[in-house]
Amino acid sequence: MKHSPLTRGLLGFYTALVAFLLIAPTAVVIPLSFTDKASLSFPPTGWSTRWYRNFFEDPAWTSAFGNSILVALIVVVVATSAGTAAAVGISRWKRRRWAKASQVLVLAPLVVPSIILAIGIYAMFLRFQLLGTLLGFVAAHSILAIPFVLVSVTAALAGYDERLSTAAASLGATRWESFRAVMLPLIMPGVVSGALFAFVTSFDEVVLSIFIKSPYLETLPVKMYASVTRDTDPTIAAAATMIMLLTTVIIAVGLLSMRRRKHV
Repeated sequence: MKHSPLTRGLLGFYTALVAFLLIAPTAVVIPLSFTDKASLSFPPTGWSTRWYRNFFEDPAWTSAFGNSILVALIVVVVATSAGTAAAVGISRWKRRRWAKASQVLVLAPLVVPSIILAIGIYAMFLRFQLLGTLLGFVAAHSILAIPFVLVSVTAALAGYDERLSTAAASLGATRWESFRAVMLPLIMPGVVSGALFAFVTSFDEVVLSIFIKSPYLETLPVKMYASVTRDTDPTIAAAATMIMLLTTVIIAVGLLSMRRRKHV
């Protein structure tokens, strides 16, 4: 379908406007992280890297950053494994009504307000003494990350031909061997996408983390929230810039790896 020059121009303008609205906050945060003033003022009147030095020299900031990385990496393993298994199981469930009900149940954390989910998890973790523990953070973040993996892998399974698994079984392969050698390589782009979403979801989570944190274990978003409520130290802008850089690099690497797999 061909569009007139006016229509293409309007579509281009709309696309540019949406891109600007998405990028504008980033364009403000990055310069703020290099300001030479001790407060968040835009535009900066001078430039300095003192706030990045302050980030890496302050044990509170580096500890929170390390905690976020550790929790996110463990969540990637847990959520990707559980989400992939759930997607495969639901796709093969013969009772489609029960399969749909199970899928809705797993996807519930996507639609339930974060504050409600946080209160429920806080009450449960308080009973089982999981507040402020690594296990508690991993479990809570995995609850939020698994639905993203499920959606991504389910989309990949939509294009999978079940006859390939049947052929593998006819050649003597077990279910695990068929999944590992036949299905998994073909749905790997969906698995990788789900893993990337799981990492970003865990690394950026703040509402749930505030409820389950402790003085001995807090993540970087929680530290940033606490910092911005107490003062306007531009160290928070440096931390935000590094989060954006890290997530951008991870997503870019994941997209490049999936593109290479498609061309192999």
